[in-house]
Amino acid sequence: MHIGFFTDSYFPGIDGVTYTIKTWRERLEARGHEVSIIYPDSSHEPGPNEYPVPSLPNPFYAPYRLPIGRRLSTLPDLDVVHCHGPATTGLLGRRYAAKHDLRSVYTHHTPIEDYLIRALKFDGLAQVVGQGYVAYETQFLRSFDCVTASTSKIRRDVDHEKLPVGIELDTFRPQSESLFTDSRPIIGYSGRMTEKKNVDEILRVAAETPDYRYVLVGEGPARPELKQQAPDNVEFRDFLPREQLPTFYSSLDVFVTASTCDTLGLSTLEANACGTPVAAANVQPFRETIGPDNGARFEYGELDEMQAAIEDCLTTDRQTRAAVERFAVDRTIDDLEAIYRGEPVAVDDRQRVPSSI
Repeated sequence: MHIGFFTDSYFPGIDGVTYTIKTWRERLEARGHEVSIIYPDSSHEPGPNEYPVPSLPNPFYAPYRLPIGRRLSTLPDLDVVHCHGPATTGLLGRRYAAKHDLRSVYTHHTPIEDYLIRALKFDGLAQVVGQGYVAYETQFLRSFDCVTASTSKIRRDVDHEKLPVGIELDTFRPQSESLFTDSRPIIGYSGRMTEKKNVDEILRVAAETPDYRYVLVGEGPARPELKQQAPDNVEFRDFLPREQLPTFYSSLDVFVTASTCDTLGLSTLEANACGTPVAAANVQPFRETIGPDNGARFEYGELDEMQAAIEDCLTTDRQTRAAVERFAVDRTIDDLEAIYRGEPVAVDDRQRVPSSI
């Protein structure tokens, strides 16, 4: 099949969507399919089967440009349209599918309304905008033949297939090398630094645990203010190249996240695959992915519980890799091929919480 990925975010931006698209493309092409990427133009130099869409700078967050549009006649002949965002590029994909009567698939990656609400200062306006956005995206999703999401956290009134983005278990595995030499416990985080990721909660617990070292990897609009607030036992590092992440995860004693906006939390499962337990907020999707076999959960905002979860991860041995093997990306690609063919996805154990709490 020739599959078209229509995405509103792509390289040089670094996030879970970008890497998911990259991984799925590589795996599908390894199985003999052809995958074209249609994305907002940027400093990224297009390679084979990559089609930039003219776009404008985003005044709110530079890595995400604002696509304008592109003529359908300039795109390749596709067999399946797979959209990864609800903005202009996603709309372009939906138009292409309608014009050529092709099977259309949409993957819900991000609850964008959470970011819209945080960006607006007035609560009443924020709620109206958030509700309006959800209504718009719900109608948009209903126009697709199939909608997928990593877990049940989709908050749209649409039927969807649970399709975890998948872990590259051959890449994310325990490493013998360590990035750190001091004897203190190393607590880490990797991801975008935006308000809904709640990295400030990690700073709060760091201040209460001065004997631990915290290493926070990532970039984003909240980072400058976070660096100003950080206690002395916290250090910030820029996004690491993907090939260095297994070593980073393996070097940690605990991976911690207080995010309330993830739809899967791929970095948490990648850390698990590298042998590192995860302390995560007791919200979706972590209620479905993090349990006693691979970490501990805490009530968001409860500092004592967050500290206890970290300490539990430090003092209890877990076979974290075994707990997340069910999320292997090859199983995801099996299901994705079935979805493209219009076949039912096999029911399996991927949504079972490890040793349910």
